[in-house]
Amino acid sequence: MSDQPGRPDQPGQPEKPFLYVVVCAAGIAGDAGKLITAAQEQQWDVGVVATPQALGFIDVAAVEAQTGYPIRSAWRRPGDPRPLPAADAIAVAPATFNTINKWAAGISDTLAVGILCEAYGSGIPTAVLPCLNSAQAAHPAYRQSLDRLRAMGVLIGAYEPQWPEAGGGADQFRWEEALELLTPQVSGQE
Repeated sequence: MSDQPGRPDQPGQPEKPFLYVVVCAAGIAGDAGKLITAAQEQQWDVGVVATPQALGFIDVAAVEAQTGYPIRSAWRRPGDPRPLPAADAIAVAPATFNTINKWAAGISDTLAVGILCEAYGSGIPTAVLPCLNSAQAAHPAYRQSLDRLRAMGVLIGAYEPQWPEAGGGADQFRWEEALELLTPQVSGQE
């Protein structure tokens, strides 16, 4: 038996690293399956943690079928089994202005942000792909939050915020960048 809660036994096979994909409520969240597919193609096992608002942006049944795990969005009760294995790495994509600022400030008011806050203390490699408009990015709290996250060792993607009227730049969002940032960390090539 595996010593990690929730990990299925795979006799004769090495366990795949487990990636949490934290999905926030952004217009492109419905495309999170692109990151899941890319991760699975690179031999990651994947589970999704969504902010409560993100649940309205994604096809829950399709994501659960793709990963084989339930989407986590709320805390479990004491004594309930862990629905996901422990994370080897975390990708936050898309990451909204709200989640980035709450995470950097240590405001753990949702399961998703709580997991991100604990990841720092647990030493779990974490990458974030911001997805916000340039009006939000101009707010001083956003730059301060990115600086704090960088100081915590969080890997930050290169997405350029768009003007609010520009439609969000979904065609420019590089889901696979999260894996490009995390792979050297997880494989020890930092």
